[in-house]
Amino acid sequence: MTESRRLHLGAFMRPVGIHTAWWRYPGAYPDANFNLRHLVRFAQTLERGRFDAWFMADHLAVLNMPMAALKRSATVTSFDPLTLLPALAIVTEHLGLIATASTTFEPPNVIARRFASLDHISGGRAGWNLVTTSNPDAALNFGMTEQMEHGERYRRAREFFDVVTGLWDSWAEDAFIRDVENGVYFDPERLHVLDHKGEFLSVRGPLNIARPVQGWPIIVQAGASDAGRQLAAETAEMIFASGGKLADAQRYYADVRERAEKVGRDPDHIKILPGCLVVVGETAAEAQQKRALLDSLVHPDSGIASLSIALGHDASQFDLDGPLPEIPESNASKSGRERVIERARRDNLTVRQLAQIAGSYGGLALVGTPEMIADQMEEWLYRAACDGFNIMFPYVPGGIDDFVDRVVPELQRRDLFRREYEGNTLRENLGLPRPENRFFARRGF
Repeated sequence: MTESRRLHLGAFMRPVGIHTAWWRYPGAYPDANFNLRHLVRFAQTLERGRFDAWFMADHLAVLNMPMAALKRSATVTSFDPLTLLPALAIVTEHLGLIATASTTFEPPNVIARRFASLDHISGGRAGWNLVTTSNPDAALNFGMTEQMEHGERYRRAREFFDVVTGLWDSWAEDAFIRDVENGVYFDPERLHVLDHKGEFLSVRGPLNIARPVQGWPIIVQAGASDAGRQLAAETAEMIFASGGKLADAQRYYADVRERAEKVGRDPDHIKILPGCLVVVGETAAEAQQKRALLDSLVHPDSGIASLSIALGHDASQFDLDGPLPEIPESNASKSGRERVIERARRDNLTVRQLAQIAGSYGGLALVGTPEMIADQMEEWLYRAACDGFNIMFPYVPGGIDDFVDRVVPELQRRDLFRREYEGNTLRENLGLPRPENRFFARRGF
């Protein structure tokens, strides 16, 4: 077993769970997504389990579903990721801290400064999940009456990446000389003014913070459409892939790596981690019972609302016991919409059945004993389907404890996962190179 084929593990916190009913499960902490004491406990448990990173999703709208469903959702209140993660940085030493921030609404100067700050505060453990926002309800919160078109969002995101990384390179590593005797704080020749003027953005610069500890925080991307894959191939160092069938994951893995190579990147410098819900039991039957109980706690109102969001179309008017009708194109996530439609056609599911899946979790799920889960992870890793997984916990704290205390030791026993962190920064632990400053070569090199 070689070092290069060990798993990487992220913990997908949205803010703590992907499953609509996580907060209703017996023994779960219903307020976990908005309770700092609980979140600190989770982060420290993940670090004890040697996880690469805490991966925090974000949402920019509350009023994005009917009130009948919204009143059943725990995601209506959560901390801002870039407020929470610096707090978690203080109580951890190695755990990576990845936050979602949209390129659709916020200014690049603000994004660049906040992530550079997180990287300095954490000692080099920050990551930016670069996303475009497809939710039209979010657009209304940012002074827009309609959502930006899909292709336009991705062109803006590509330019946004260039601007943010350019701002991170504003200062040379040795710019801050702090010459007390002569009263000179920095060397002006080691400062670059970006002065960017593009299709979507105009940013002068420079950034008012030193270059991040990692050079750049890790760039993460989650798009699965053709435009999303291309953006990931050009920019991402970690990809949060959608979990599904092994064969589909293998095709995605090969496609993104091929795209990266075509644009001159080393495909080994992109870590692809599909999302994966993990339910652990002493036996396979116990694990299945846990999953069944969790799914039974999803209210039908939640299921229909979740299906509507996935499709980008109101599903409440559909015949619940009929097949999924033809769904017109929209500005919603294209890959998410296509996955739902493909599954409906493939499995001949009714709208009611699809809603139950949408309200629970319809992606990759590993449900079984620690040995069974490790078997499947090993298969995915060694059959070129992934470089690891972004683990989704069915409920907290029990789901986190089960994984760290029972699955991690089994992965370590097989030498599939680290026993100690490789370094102090997220880049070191992921085995990724530190980017050179595009404007300044290091003196002496």
